[in-house]
Amino acid sequence: MRLWSVHPRYLDRQGLLALWREGLLARAVLRGKTRGYRRHPQLERFRVHASPRRAISAYLAAVHAEAAMRGYAFDRSKIGAVRPVESMPVTVGQLRHEWAHLREKLGKRNPELAARHALVGMPECHPLFFAVPGPVEHWERRHDALERTASDETRSPDDE
Repeated sequence: MRLWSVHPRYLDRQGLLALWREGLLARAVLRGKTRGYRRHPQLERFRVHASPRRAISAYLAAVHAEAAMRGYAFDRSKIGAVRPVESMPVTVGQLRHEWAHLREKLGKRNPELAARHALVGMPECHPLFFAVPGPVEHWERRHDALERTASDETRSPDDE
């Protein structure tokens, strides 16, 4: 399960479809409607939110909005009512980690889109999130190469 912190606009078709499905699964987990994925680390940040169910619905609403803008017919009724909810922090290290991970995926799956994103240094957050200083989130399952990239990029020039 990957609930991206980067804005859905950066995802290719396959990524956006997967995000929709995984977001719906996350919603079901947070509502206690599944047996599996209950301890998935990606859900930790939603669980600590004051309103986890509202937060995942707001998350999915932004994914739906991106899909609608692209002309996809995602079923809006699957996310229910969307009420105002407090934004959630995401660390710059996490954003950079995810950006490196996504760029790697796009390089293999959609080189044209990867090339269009090549000049993006720091991606925009998903609309539910706001960036704060910090390393890769503690709940992230890290891949060695991506971890090095993310941690190297969170250091300031003064650290060297």
